[in-house]
Amino acid sequence: MSDWADLTLAAAAEGLRRGRFSATELASAALGEIDRTGPVLNDFITITREEALRQAGESDERIGRGRPRSQLDGIPIALKDVFLTRGVRTTCGSRILGNFMPPYDGTAVQRLRDAGAVLVGKTNLDEFAMGSSNENSAFGPCRNPWNPERVPGGSSGGSAVAVAARHCLGALGTDTGGSIRLPASYCSVVGVKPTYGRVSRYGIVAYASSLDQVGPFALDVRDAAILLEAIAGHDPLDSTSSPRPVPPLQDVLEGGVRGLRVGVPREYFAEGLQPEVEASVRAAIRGLEASGATAEPVSLPHAGHALATYYVLATAEASSNLARYDGVRYGDRARDATTLVEAYCRTRERGFGAEVKRRILLGTFALSAGYYDAYYGKAQRVRTLIRRDFDHAFASCDVIAAPTAPTTAFAIGAKMDDPLTMYLTDVLTLSVNLAGLPGLSVPCGADAAGLPIGLQLIGRPFAEDLLLRVAFAHEQSSGWRARVPPVVEVRA
Repeated sequence: MSDWADLTLAAAAEGLRRGRFSATELASAALGEIDRTGPVLNDFITITREEALRQAGESDERIGRGRPRSQLDGIPIALKDVFLTRGVRTTCGSRILGNFMPPYDGTAVQRLRDAGAVLVGKTNLDEFAMGSSNENSAFGPCRNPWNPERVPGGSSGGSAVAVAARHCLGALGTDTGGSIRLPASYCSVVGVKPTYGRVSRYGIVAYASSLDQVGPFALDVRDAAILLEAIAGHDPLDSTSSPRPVPPLQDVLEGGVRGLRVGVPREYFAEGLQPEVEASVRAAIRGLEASGATAEPVSLPHAGHALATYYVLATAEASSNLARYDGVRYGDRARDATTLVEAYCRTRERGFGAEVKRRILLGTFALSAGYYDAYYGKAQRVRTLIRRDFDHAFASCDVIAAPTAPTTAFAIGAKMDDPLTMYLTDVLTLSVNLAGLPGLSVPCGADAAGLPIGLQLIGRPFAEDLLLRVAFAHEQSSGWRARVPPVVEVRA
C-alpha cells in the first residue's frame, strides 16, 4: 500500500468502509513491514500470520455486507505478550513461560476480537513487565525505530515500536510505573495509562496488582481514543473494575482548551532533566496557553519519595504474584530435580532472569517478619500522601503537564549494570500509578539527535476524556504527529 506510512487507524477504518482497500490488504501490509524491519527491531515475540489473514478475510466479508462490527473491524492490532490469548502462546518475555498456551482470552483481548480487530502478534517486553528499557526480555532487547542502537523504553517497548514502525495500526500495553508512557515518549507515539479500574485487568499476567493498568498505543490521539473506547468499561470478572460509564471519547476531542487551567509541577522540572526535554515540554505548555489555556505552578511535595515507595510496593506485590511459577501447574519445570523443593528452586533459578529475581528478593525482604511495618507499611502511608498531593493540586488546575521522561532514549546497555540509574528512568511517571490516576504521553519534540520527547498529561480520576481533549489540541497545533522514524519506508 503506497500510503501505509501515513495511514492512521481512523483513516484505515474510513478506507475500509469506502472500499479503497481491503482488510486483507491491510493485514498483508502490516505483516510485510514486520518481515522487513522486525528482525532489526525485535519488537515481536510471536507473529500470528495465519490467524491475522483469516481474521482479515472474515472482516472483509462483514464489511462487504455493510455490517462492520466497529471502527476496529479489519484493523491490524498487536498485543504486549502479557495478555492471555487463547491458543496463542503467552511468554511474558520469560523462559519460565516460553511455551505457555492460554486456554482463554483476557477481557481486553476479547473486546478487541468482538470489535473485529485483526491480531498480528504478541510484542516483546521486559520480563514480566519489570523494566524501563525492554532489555530484560529472554527473547533479546527490542530496539528503537528512531535509532536501533537506542532503547525503546519499557516495559511495553515492543508495542510502542510496533506502532511507530507501522507494524500495526494500534497496540495494547500495560503500565505499572510508566510502562506505556515511557515507551510512547521514546518512540514518538501516543500512549495512554487509564485510571486504575477503567480497563479490566482480567487475563493479563500480573506484576503488581494494585498498580497494573491496561492501555493503548496509537499514532495519534484520535486513534488512542478509538482503542480506549473499545477496551474500557466494567468487567464483572475483575473485582477492581469500575462500574463508571465510559464517555464517548472521540466526541470530545475537538472541544479545545480555552478556559482550562494547566498545572505545572515544579518538582518535575528539577535537576537531572535534559535541557532539550525541558525546552520542548515548556514550549508545548506555551502552545496550550496560546490556544486559550492558562498555566500556573503547582506543587507535588512528596514526588521525591515516589521512587522508593514504588520499589517497595511493586516488588512486594511481585514477590507474591510470581510465587505461582513453581513448575508444577504450568510453564517450564526442572525435569532433573529429585525432590519437590529442588524442583521449585531449579525451575525458578533457570526460568527467571536477573531483574525478576532482584525484584522478587526485594519484595520478599520488604514483606518479611520484622520489616513489614518498617518498609511495606510505611510505603503504603507515603502512597496516601502522594495521592493527597494530587488532590490538592487539582483543586487549582484541571490537568497537569510535565515531561514524560527526564531524558530521551539512552543507548542499549548503558544502564544495565546500574539498577538504580535504570530505576530513575521512571521517576516522572511512578506517582501517577501510585495515585491510580490517568496519564498519557503525546509527542512534543525531539533532541539534537532527532530522538523523540514526550509531553505527559495527568488528570483527575476517570478524566481520560479531558486528557485526550488537551492532547488533541496540542497535537493539532504542534505538528509533531507528522514525523516518521527513519526505519519506515515511505513509498511514493
